[in-house]
Amino acid sequence: MRLRLTNVILVIAVQAALAAALSWFIGHDVLGIPAPVFAPSAAVGTIVAAIGQRVRRTAQTLIGVVIGILIGDALLYTVGPGPVQIGLAVGIAIAIALILSGGSGAIVAHAGASAVVIATLSPVSPNLEWPRILDAFIGGAVGLVVVTLLFPVNPMRILNRAAIPIVQLTSAELRTIATALNERDAEQATASLQRLQNSGPDLARLSQALDGAKEVVSLAPARWLRRDDVEQFAHFAEHGQRLIDDAQDLARTSATALQYDETVPRELTETLRQLADANEQLRAERVSGRDPRRARATAQAAMRSARKAGDVATGRFSQTLVTQTRVAASDLLRASGLEPETANRLTRERYDENT
Repeated sequence: MRLRLTNVILVIAVQAALAAALSWFIGHDVLGIPAPVFAPSAAVGTIVAAIGQRVRRTAQTLIGVVIGILIGDALLYTVGPGPVQIGLAVGIAIAIALILSGGSGAIVAHAGASAVVIATLSPVSPNLEWPRILDAFIGGAVGLVVVTLLFPVNPMRILNRAAIPIVQLTSAELRTIATALNERDAEQATASLQRLQNSGPDLARLSQALDGAKEVVSLAPARWLRRDDVEQFAHFAEHGQRLIDDAQDLARTSATALQYDETVPRELTETLRQLADANEQLRAERVSGRDPRRARATAQAAMRSARKAGDVATGRFSQTLVTQTRVAASDLLRASGLEPETANRLTRERYDENT
């Protein structure tokens, strides 16, 4: 984990350093801007923006700069320079930016900074408007070039890094539920349910990673060949919430069955562990770009053990658990890329084949 974090920090640092240097070179040496100080700032802002939001961040930077310049110029030419005017320019620019952007930090920050620059420097250094806009454009453009052409990240690595916590949590809790059933420990099943319910931040990071991977394969020619892999992984990742929900249902029903002292078939523990294995296999196969045959086979095998559990399940909650494992198996098959009808049919056929 520490090595992966170090690699991420190193990549971002190199990207930011290269973008800052290139943006200054283009602004100062190529275009002849005397001091393009805002170009490196905009470039670095694009680089450090959350992956998946870099194009948006560049656009927000330009919008903020334009808002700040317009407000600063308007006040400067109508009421003149001064500390009160600076305060008014910044306040009005930020208020307008907040209203137009809905609270975007990049737009608000650049609107306020640009208003300050125009209101304070224009009286002594006129004609700053176009250089400021050009700086922002150069910096944003260079930042995008660096992350899409010179140093594009591996989209599958992004997705895998974000998916691992979700997959590990789901699989670990399925095994914990199986252990709770074996040991007849209702508190253990309840604790598993609580951990599953706290998965929101991990799901949010996975969603952000999906946006980032799609941005990379859309903009970076070197990553265009991974478009299909990203789409397939996206299909798997978008079912992460569904699988979490399935595991929550299983934990909740298991806790209830144990609290009511209901006898639960031992075959169910094998089913739960097979579902956990299928979930992990599916992530590994999607990351490598392989066809998820192994994961599908394991999910279908889980239905054979579920059938054995269904044959001996007598309690109401035990029967519900069997049904919930069938739902989870179908969702895993759907996450592997199968259509809902096909996933449901295969689940039903494997469950019924021993009847």
